[in-house]
Amino acid sequence: MAWAKRILRVNLTTGETAIEPLNMDWAEQFLGQRGLATKYLYEETDPACDPLGPDNKLIMTTGPLTGTMASTGGRYSVVTKGPLTGAIACSNSGGYIGAELKAAGWDMIVFEGRSPKPVYLYIRDDQAELMDAAEIWGTSVWDTDRWLHARHQDPLLRVACVGRAAEAGCLYAGVINDLHRAAGRSGVGTVMASKNLKAVACRGTKGVGNIKDPMRFLQASEEGKRVLRENAVTGQGLPTYGTQVLMNVINETGALPTRNMREVQFEGAHSISGEAMHEPRESDGKPNLTTNAACFGCTIACGRISTIDKEHYTIVNKPQYWGNSGGLEYEAAWALGADTGVDDLDALTYANFVCNEDGFDPITFGATVAAAMELYGMGVITDEHTGGLVFSFGSAEVLTRAAEMVATGEGFGKDLALGSKRLCEKYGHPELSMTVKGQEFPAYDPRGIQGMGLAYATSNRGACHLRGYTVASEVLGIPEKTDPLESDGKPGLVKAFQDATAAFDSSGLCLFTSFAWTLDDVAPQLDAACDGEWTTEKLLEVGERIWTLEREYNRKAGITGKDDTLPKRLLEEPANSGPAQGRVNELAKMLPEYYRLRGWSEDGTVTEETRSRLGL
Repeated sequence: MAWAKRILRVNLTTGETAIEPLNMDWAEQFLGQRGLATKYLYEETDPACDPLGPDNKLIMTTGPLTGTMASTGGRYSVVTKGPLTGAIACSNSGGYIGAELKAAGWDMIVFEGRSPKPVYLYIRDDQAELMDAAEIWGTSVWDTDRWLHARHQDPLLRVACVGRAAEAGCLYAGVINDLHRAAGRSGVGTVMASKNLKAVACRGTKGVGNIKDPMRFLQASEEGKRVLRENAVTGQGLPTYGTQVLMNVINETGALPTRNMREVQFEGAHSISGEAMHEPRESDGKPNLTTNAACFGCTIACGRISTIDKEHYTIVNKPQYWGNSGGLEYEAAWALGADTGVDDLDALTYANFVCNEDGFDPITFGATVAAAMELYGMGVITDEHTGGLVFSFGSAEVLTRAAEMVATGEGFGKDLALGSKRLCEKYGHPELSMTVKGQEFPAYDPRGIQGMGLAYATSNRGACHLRGYTVASEVLGIPEKTDPLESDGKPGLVKAFQDATAAFDSSGLCLFTSFAWTLDDVAPQLDAACDGEWTTEKLLEVGERIWTLEREYNRKAGITGKDDTLPKRLLEEPANSGPAQGRVNELAKMLPEYYRLRGWSEDGTVTEETRSRLGL
């Protein structure tokens, strides 16, 4: 059966916890994790609610393969209405706490209401209790983790928590687990803090043994691991360079957004690349990268563990940062680096440490700093606003100081904590915010990768590469190569990636397996593990159903087809160099065909016929 078939419901207002059975009819329709939690959120909340009000709910959720022997079966998601976007938010994370929740016997935790005082949830198998968090309120993620381990005297305790940024109201704060893994986007941590919920600490000893056909599952999971091992990306590229393998590749493609997306190539790309992380520093002869790391059950091990030069200006007098911690992934390195024009690898690593330590999204943070730098260059933001900091593109000192200010909510950090959309609106230039539905772009310029432009514009959680990663096809040739500069055929490609991704995200497996796997590889594992029949065709239908329900949630939240757009910069200002020079994104050409393929109306509304076909 794979599902634990149990939900833990936590009423923060009253302090009560309750156990209820998982709705298996919904599990049959939506599988788990992203899909199933979306269904619960849709049915139990008003999409028009205040994201930071007590009527919003926060759901921590696992998939049916979370905690199993399937490769990468360590994923969990945090699902809620996001304060950054006002849209549905689903942030996926790895590490170990997802598997720990499953081993404790829970598919999902639903948090309701708002606690009158700071609390944390302590789980040990069937026992769950809200406990006083007054002593750790106002502390960082790292300090909270240490305190909880000391309090409960259990080195195997797994912790997911928020840092000071969430408590200070940063609209893009995340939920951090295992010190440096993050449910990082859309402000899910901000929602958690708004409920006076500091942390979830879990110890599960039951294991996950409820597999429908153990021998067939063993065979299917071992075959899946073989495919991952023999694939060039999952077996070699990601273990060696992590997602940072992409920095030089995307720069050469002419699709590396630079200096608030004014340019598409960064002259300092190599200095902040995965290759550079391996190179010994001139200062101390040691590389930035210490080792790679894996999440629970992962056979890829793309995680980065890094060390900063002890004499680097950021930490020379801060021994607390002299040890190893979570290093740069591609999206963070891009946002903190190319988008701000900074090519100091150790400065980027420090800023990333701060993002982990106090729990805020480095993508939105870096992109917001980039927008502030452009506004500063125009004279709109001044030294008076910044406290004397010269917000010039390329300033590592400004980047690292800005991270510290957002972490604590001090000074100009309060403006930066708004995200670029609200920042640019505040200073009278909304057109300089590189966002969709209020969420900042990741590290791919839509002028150089046409399909990603459509994927960004139509993403249900705002601009996001992980809702339809067409870069796999358009740049890497997975599962087949398509021309990144060609818009023809991209609506079908985007839809296919979006639906498949929704199914991957709902299984409990990592999306990075899709560099080697298709749903043909996932279906046998699910079918052997779970009740019912799970085929590739069914998973594609499940993915489409999830995508459509997210769309319906957003419609009820006030988000329409008018929001399926891109900033004017990407639609009207041609790329200035590289293979895409002279090109803009051809969204207007692609969008009508995309709506048609989805079975939606010309204005992007889900039709009654499509709702009926999907059982919504």
